[in-house]
Amino acid sequence: DKERQILIEISEDRHERKSIIITSQYPSSSWYDMVGDPTVADAILDRIVHSAHSIELTGESMRKLKAKKGLKQQLR
Repeated sequence: DKERQILIEISEDRHERKSIIITSQYPSSSWYDMVGDPTVADAILDRIVHSAHSIELTGESMRKLKAKKGLKQQLR
C-alpha cells in the first residue's frame, strides 16, 4: 500500500510536466494486477501508460547469453 501511494504521488507530480522512465520485465498489460488496488491502478496507469512511448525488446535475455558464453569458456 505504501509503495502504491508513493508511485501515485510521483506520477501525479510529474504528469505532463516531466519525464518518467520505467523499466520492467513485465508487459504493461499485467501492471494493473500488480498494482493491486483498482482505483489506484487506474490513476497510475492513466498517467503513465496512456501518454507513454513504449519500447518492447525482443530476443534472448542478456543474462542467458552471458551465462552461455561463460559456460562455453569453462568447457575449453
